[in-house]
Amino acid sequence: MVPITSFAGKRVAVFGLGGSGLATAEALLVGGARVVAWDDGEVGRANASARGVPILDLRTADWSGLSALVLSPGVPLTHPAPHWTVPLAKAAGVEIIGDIELFCRERAKRPVAPGAAETTGAAGPLAPLVAITGTNGKSTTTALVAHILRRAGWDVQMGGNIGTAVLSLEPPAPNRVYVIECSSYQIDLAPSLAPTVGVLLNITPDHLDRHGTMENYAAIKARLVETAETAVVGVDDEYGLAVYGRLYDMKRRVRAISVASRVAGGIFYHPPHLVRQVQLDASGSIAAEHLLDLTGIGSLRGAHNAQNAAAAFVACSALGVPHDKIADGMRSFPGLPHRMEQVGRIGPVLFVNDSKATNADAAEKALTSFDTIYWILGGKPKDGGIVPLAPHFPRIAQAYLIGAATEEFAATLDGKVPYARCGTLERAIAAAAEDAARSEAEEPVVLLSPACASFDQFPNFEVRGDRFRDLVLALPGLAPFPRS
Repeated sequence: MVPITSFAGKRVAVFGLGGSGLATAEALLVGGARVVAWDDGEVGRANASARGVPILDLRTADWSGLSALVLSPGVPLTHPAPHWTVPLAKAAGVEIIGDIELFCRERAKRPVAPGAAETTGAAGPLAPLVAITGTNGKSTTTALVAHILRRAGWDVQMGGNIGTAVLSLEPPAPNRVYVIECSSYQIDLAPSLAPTVGVLLNITPDHLDRHGTMENYAAIKARLVETAETAVVGVDDEYGLAVYGRLYDMKRRVRAISVASRVAGGIFYHPPHLVRQVQLDASGSIAAEHLLDLTGIGSLRGAHNAQNAAAAFVACSALGVPHDKIADGMRSFPGLPHRMEQVGRIGPVLFVNDSKATNADAAEKALTSFDTIYWILGGKPKDGGIVPLAPHFPRIAQAYLIGAATEEFAATLDGKVPYARCGTLERAIAAAAEDAARSEAEEPVVLLSPACASFDQFPNFEVRGDRFRDLVLALPGLAPFPRS
């Protein structure tokens, strides 16, 4: 736990008592704050009370004595309408912040031993902080950076939006580095976020119900790199390119990453290599320095993962990790569960769990990463179905349909891709494994990439992916891949 001492002796309200909210309340209490907490759900209040967190209905509380309102990131700050706590706090002049902000203030108060980091505060060096955001890819990039640093011998604390609440991590200490995934909701509640390395992977339309407009959403994402000592910015979308341009014009320390273009001084993907673009002299002569060959790194297949790898390479380089150590970390990275997770092989047949692909955009990344695919798809369909994936149908050797989307997807595939109505994941895996075993392709791939929500047959995509993994691991002759 990171005890929050910056509010010691002060009265602080916490709203939202899920995982991060409960961790926040406990961290404040341990740090000496006088906490009052509330949740709209009775279960959250009961769980917090059982762990010694004081419960008070904030609708009837005296706000005049509060120093801050700490909102859980899932609570609306502005759109579609501010949560009822927000106008109460504003009327009382109470600042509204989140758990990432509390961490940043504590980090600034806790300089670590000299030589632990280059980042310096008023009293000495601060623990290095790598903060990562983006519409897509931030979890993989966060896990990849943390894995590389661990392999290089660093004491790594990883958390934030990736699963472990930031205040549940260990407190700042010599030679300890933090790798934190930040959602737009968390950034919006963290005005003093100032990472050692800030990574902005991409900005595409998302969460507009919570931010109102694309411009607001992009501006919030940009804050993470605008205050970073070293900014790493993806330039393959118009918003990221604009952020990079602003920082470059301001002569900030900024590095571009790309899988689609070349920027002088940036790192881009020239399959299968990560390459640094080098401007040699004033005449504009350009050369490319090969940094890393991604061939054979199964956990980083596809252009989208090449972008993640480029971001991780720059971030770790900025912290001083030697290139050979970065390469070692890349090659040993096991990937994340349910995100193009390699489960195992039977001979040349590769089994891949991409259960996290709950819509067509997500499934497209997997379909573009393999050549001969035995595709398991279906579930509760999203608007538009799989029609946008038609350009990739030539890669599909056979499709296996499950769940509520079966008839809709069969109509889309009819006459374009051979398919079987399997109904359940169990029958789909058995059929796909049998068909793939007869393939003459160099690497036939049995791919679960459903392009659907799971809720017709499973509680969530994790349960669906776990079931796929368990069924595959039970197949005779399977050689499993190691998991982290």
